[in-house]
Formats: sequence, C-alpha cells, structure tokens
Amino acid sequence: MLAPTTKIELIGAAGDLGGRHIGARFAAATLADHGLIPWLAEHGVDAHWRDMIAPGEGETLAAVAALCRRLAEETRQSVAAGRKFVVIGGDHSCAVGTWSGARDALAERGPLGLIWFDAHMDAHTPDTSHSGRLHGMPLACLLGHGPAALTGIARHPPALKPENLCLIGVRSYEDGERALLDRLGVRVIYMDELRRIGLRAATQEALAIARRGTAGFGISIDLDVLDPSEAPGVGSRVAGGLAGAEFAEALRLVRDAPDLVGIELAEYDPMLDERFKTEDQMRRLLAGALA
Repeated sequence: MLAPTTKIELIGAAGDLGGRHIGARFAAATLADHGLIPWLAEHGVDAHWRDMIAPGEGETLAAVAALCRRLAEETRQSVAAGRKFVVIGGDHSCAVGTWSGARDALAERGPLGLIWFDAHMDAHTPDTSHSGRLHGMPLACLLGHGPAALTGIARHPPALKPENLCLIGVRSYEDGERALLDRLGVRVIYMDELRRIGLRAATQEALAIARRGTAGFGISIDLDVLDPSEAPGVGSRVAGGLAGAEFAEALRLVRDAPDLVGIELAEYDPMLDERFKTEDQMRRLLAGALA
C-alpha cells in the first residue's frame, strides 16, 4: 500500500478520433462518475484528477496531435514535480502524448523506459497501415517513425529508444509493423512465448529492459491485451489474451518502484462494455500496480 502522503495524479484523455469507435472518449468520465477517486482511497491510494482533456478539433491528424500536445504537457509537469500519474485514454494514439511528455521531463537525467502491454504492436506508419487509423501508430511515432505532427511532440525526439522498450502479449500484427520493430531490435514477448514462460517472468524481463540505463519507466496498457471474455469493452478484441487476476498480480512487481513515473490505460469503450466487466478489470489493474 502506498504511503498516505504519496500522490497519484489522474489525467483523462478523451480522444477517440484515432480509433474505430467513438465511445473511447467517455472512458475517463465514466470512471470519474463511477467513483474512481473514493474507490482508490479505500485501497490506500491518494489520487486526484489533474485534468480531463477534451477531444481536439479539426481533421483527424491535427485533432489527435492537439490532444497529444496537451497531454504531453500534463505528464511533463507531473513527472517534473515528482508525482506519479495515471492516464485514462481514449484510444491508444494518446500514448504519443503521454510518453512524449514523460520523456521531456526526464531528458536531463536520462532516457525513458516503457513496458507496452497490448494485443497489437501499434507500430504502423502511414506507409504500412491499411486502415490509416492513428491508434495503430503510436509506438512507431514514439520511436521516431510516422507523421511529423506526432513524432515531433517530444521536445527531444524520439521519445523512446528501442533498447528501452518491451512489448508483452502481442498476438495480432501485420508484416510491416513487425518488420519495423525487428529492424530496430525491440524485444517483443508474443503470447505463445508468454504462455511458456509465464506472465510474471515476462514482466520481470520487461522491467529489466525498461530500467536498464534509464531515468525512469512507464507502463502503457491497451486493455485489449486482456482476454475478451474478461474485458469486452474494447474496440479491437483479440481472443487468447491475459487473465485479469494474473495480470494484476504481475503488476505488483512495480508497486514500490521509485522510478515508475506513470501508468496509462487505453482503449476502454464504456459503450461496448458488458456488466462493467472491463471497468472492473481497470480497477483491478490499478490496485495491483498501486495499492
């Protein structure tokens, strides 16, 4: 349990223009309306809402970039002040803002490490994406590959170095994005390997990668990494995912890490949820990592 004086800053990123469904913009507001703050307090986490960022306006790329710039400034300020943050997206394009800002705050001390839990790679560029949806591109953008409007949000781009990044739970991807990550040497722990070694061992390896020579690390969770039977409220369901209880238990590995700068939960769509299953999983994961 966190000490009572420890502060967690919650940041809502109400964006869905980068994804497939409009409901992701309601994720943070739904959790706020359903009492996330008092629930966290009951579990020993002292949290408050730092900001609730509204969707950007204009054509898709400009709107997503505008939201990411605002989000980057919020996470930059939070990390610079020595406070941990939790970002509630939005579709996963918000990750460009979340981790660009965190990287900027750490720039004088060293690079940022990142553990990326996702059923997908999110490493497309406009040249490899068939759909053109930006929620399939944030990891590539953070690595410096993609539209300039997004790769340039970090003040010190690229926001991530390949050697400081590890993906866990991938089971749906396309050749172009895999080729990019393979060329860059990014460690990807696919679901078939994860089943062999176990989620705890995979998370331990990812932690070692994200903490090796870095000034701090973060965790980005696309909720579609969970099995759809436990988390139906996502726009891109992929069978054969993680079990919520096991995932929450694995996240206990970061609970007392002083160099954890923040956590991001993305792609929750309350309009697609069933009996609050996915919302309950989000709470369980936050408790695992923080409480």
